[in-house]
Amino acid sequence: MKTLSILTSGMILVVACVGVAQEPAAPASVAVHRVVANSPAELRELFRYTGGSMPLLSAHRGGAGPGFPENCLETFEHTLRHTFAMLEIDPRMTKDGEIVIHHDATLDRTTTGTGKVIDKSLAELKQLRLKDSEGNATSYQIPTLDETIKWARGKTILVLDQKDVPLATRVEKIREHRAESFVTMIVNSVKDAKTCHELNHDVLMEVMVGNHDKVAQFDEAGVPWSHVFAFVGHDPPTDKTLYEAIHQRGACCMIGTSRNLDTTFAQRVSQESSQMRDDYRQLISLGADLVETDLPSELAALLFQSQSIPADKQKFFHPLSAGEAE
Repeated sequence: MKTLSILTSGMILVVACVGVAQEPAAPASVAVHRVVANSPAELRELFRYTGGSMPLLSAHRGGAGPGFPENCLETFEHTLRHTFAMLEIDPRMTKDGEIVIHHDATLDRTTTGTGKVIDKSLAELKQLRLKDSEGNATSYQIPTLDETIKWARGKTILVLDQKDVPLATRVEKIREHRAESFVTMIVNSVKDAKTCHELNHDVLMEVMVGNHDKVAQFDEAGVPWSHVFAFVGHDPPTDKTLYEAIHQRGACCMIGTSRNLDTTFAQRVSQESSQMRDDYRQLISLGADLVETDLPSELAALLFQSQSIPADKQKFFHPLSAGEAE
């Protein structure tokens, strides 16, 4: 099956930020590119390293942009309208013990409110409106984690960061919604990965494995490599043997571009798209399968236009039909 020749190591996952928004908590249903696993075992199969590349993106904070706030349901739907993506989101606690989706500890940058999220009740937070990537107020609200999980079922895969929500609370929320087939968790240490796996054997995790010592530590932890994909860093390691070691264990590798190439992309892509394409491909060629980015729609067009989905992964992908495409 024909794929991009430079994508030599597995699945490519891009994490990004974009958005759309509306007054209701959940946007009206529209056609989207769906990535669906019907069980925890199928989700592990989707992320198992098999050596073939896939046009799968993951949107950091959902894919924010002009008109589209980060961590916003309408933004999530906008991203999926344009490309296959999984969505990285940020849960935070409210004063009354609810969990909302919001990156910063404070409200000032991304909402019409001020102060700390933890000092506000859910009712107070729902009175606020989200700002887009340019700081303009929209009509969109801060969603709860419950609303987000219900919205995502049958559409995409969520990646829960930690922020101030305890690991056990996040695991319990996944169990409560029976969402092990489409909600994954970021864990910041091998110790946390072990704890998460002990609490729920079906949860898939993004674990930080940035060097060979971390690989060895994870081997000793007793958590199956089939239950993780490995984040190797925002400054991708140049040691290809690290990527090879992770691949040999059946896991995919993720790098981050939100803190480096993405900022350059926004300034240069219209004039120098071929050079930017080469820059991303150079990072990917180190051995990365998954890429965290703030630009899912843009990178999909830049990198994946001529790429096919490998035969062993096709059952997970449900594209827009010709009549649904924009």
